[in-house]
Amino acid sequence: MSALTFSAFASGLSAETAFDVLAVAKRLKAQGKDVVELQIGDSPFPTTAHALKAGTQAIADNATHYCASLGLHSFREVIARNYHKEFGVDVGPEHIVVGPGAKVFEQFFCEAFLDPGDAVLVFSPHFPTYGPNIERRGAHAVYSVLRQENEFRPNLADVERFIREEPRARAIFLNSPHNPTGGVATGEDLRGLADRVRGRNIAVFSDEPYCHMVWRGKHETLLAQPGMLDQSVAAYTFSKSYSMSGWRIGYAVSSPRIADMIGKMINTSLSCVAPISQLAGQAALEHDEIERDEVMGRFRKKVELLVEALHQVADVKVLMPAGTFYVFPDVSLICRRLGITSHGLAMYLLEAADDKFGVACLGGECFGPSGQGFLRFSCAEPDERLLQAVKFLADAVTRTERVTKYLAANSKHRA
Repeated sequence: MSALTFSAFASGLSAETAFDVLAVAKRLKAQGKDVVELQIGDSPFPTTAHALKAGTQAIADNATHYCASLGLHSFREVIARNYHKEFGVDVGPEHIVVGPGAKVFEQFFCEAFLDPGDAVLVFSPHFPTYGPNIERRGAHAVYSVLRQENEFRPNLADVERFIREEPRARAIFLNSPHNPTGGVATGEDLRGLADRVRGRNIAVFSDEPYCHMVWRGKHETLLAQPGMLDQSVAAYTFSKSYSMSGWRIGYAVSSPRIADMIGKMINTSLSCVAPISQLAGQAALEHDEIERDEVMGRFRKKVELLVEALHQVADVKVLMPAGTFYVFPDVSLICRRLGITSHGLAMYLLEAADDKFGVACLGGECFGPSGQGFLRFSCAEPDERLLQAVKFLADAVTRTERVTKYLAANSKHRA
């Protein structure tokens, strides 16, 4: 037995539950079970064509060595031009820093702005890695509940309360379009948030990986609000828009001062992002807009199909999300009737509702206590499988003997 002990932080570290459920789903599939996988936020489509071609060419050209920690200058130039074209924010390569996806910028943002004892406002349900990154710095989260009746838009009264009541209010985490709820902050919301924090020593992490998945209107970024470029870090990824999750490529936009600081953090942790992935991402921005938008249209149809099917299930309340490829139905009536938590319901659908068939999704508790009573479904399966999953849900919740047996063996899922 090793005498080594983990740090207090490591001992309490929680991981993203989607990957845990993914592992269970893969294990059951390996054992012969037919599983519809709606638990993970990955694209079912191939990487866009020009990105694939450029990545292959980069390997042939031996683009396999170190590069600048901020990212390839040519890539950052293309990102800046594209950003101005899409979102109307005037930036140059000095405003851009390249990372392996968007998630890593949560950690770098916290390292850049948080000290022990600081407070961070988080709109919740929330992406599960926000908490660990805040805790890593010895700071603490203050939660503002996103509500279905408000279309899961941020509550600006909670922003005012946070600023007024928290003596060490230091940062805000904003995620729009929002994972898991599909809510989108409107232009009015963003203006209101900017007006409340502008000029204060409060930094905003604007998490925007679903910027091309807005189903009502068009995506707006907080950075377009006056003064917010100097007070925010906006993070983006190629994983969703260009189906490049395995390439691990993304970027952040901020002031040159903040971008340079994050570049130092990349230097001292990652050295740099693989040039192969950067050149693939550059080609995607330069040539794959038409293919990207066609794929986004296919995602929208999947979301609409899933929402319409869920509308037919008794005791389920569901909104058409304003963005993302997630649907976040309220199943609290079902959970109360069965005496099961929503994540327990999710695991029951995967493991125990049927011996030969299962559906993998996530309980709302995976995204914080305010997610209790909800399920999150992604749309990353063929249309007929989405309909099959909803039909199975409707039937599975009537199999009360199986629910009782599952809860007897898994008491942690009792409501």
